[in-house]
Amino acid sequence: MSIDKKEHIMDVAITLFAEKGYEGTSIRDLAHEADVNIAMINYYFGSKENLFVELFASKARFMRDKIDAVQNDASLSEIEKINLIIDGYVTRFLSQPAFHRVLQQELLVTNRELLHQNVTELITKNTEDVVAIIEKGIRKKVFKKVDPQLLFASIIGTINQVMMSKTMCNVLMKKDIGNDPYCDPELKKRLTHHIKQMVQDHLLIQPALQKQK
Repeated sequence: MSIDKKEHIMDVAITLFAEKGYEGTSIRDLAHEADVNIAMINYYFGSKENLFVELFASKARFMRDKIDAVQNDASLSEIEKINLIIDGYVTRFLSQPAFHRVLQQELLVTNRELLHQNVTELITKNTEDVVAIIEKGIRKKVFKKVDPQLLFASIIGTINQVMMSKTMCNVLMKKDIGNDPYCDPELKKRLTHHIKQMVQDHLLIQPALQKQK
């Protein structure tokens, strides 16, 4: 029950941070919206800053577990691993648009240096693991000699660009303004297919070129 209450507080916090920003959200606001007392929030998190970092830590751990499972699966080729990771990121981002807004807001902030650094460090490990898969493919000569870090940035950046707003999504999909694109399977399908196609065209060495090496 205590775990459920803690997760409930974090879910409400994501909504508030997305709507009001970090500075605009108080512990009192959170206690009111979550229907808990301030003492309970302090018990679980100690401070608003700790709560904020824990939000990012929990989300980063989820993707880290997914990436670790893919990375350690010897039955998968490097491109199959990258495709599964793309599936994971698209699914995760589309299923949590509010958290995505919080993440983008925080990455643009520079006036909370320590907090910003803590959040950045939490997502760096996942980036490094994906980069390691790309680098392994390059060493095995199944991938071209690309820039692994910027390729990963291109994957995440494409998702970010599409998710800038519901209006943007609906314009891209030629859907009515009242459509909720984040719940629309067509967006997920198109976005996933596009990123995979883009990455494969950029990464894969064609068989004919492999024979020439």
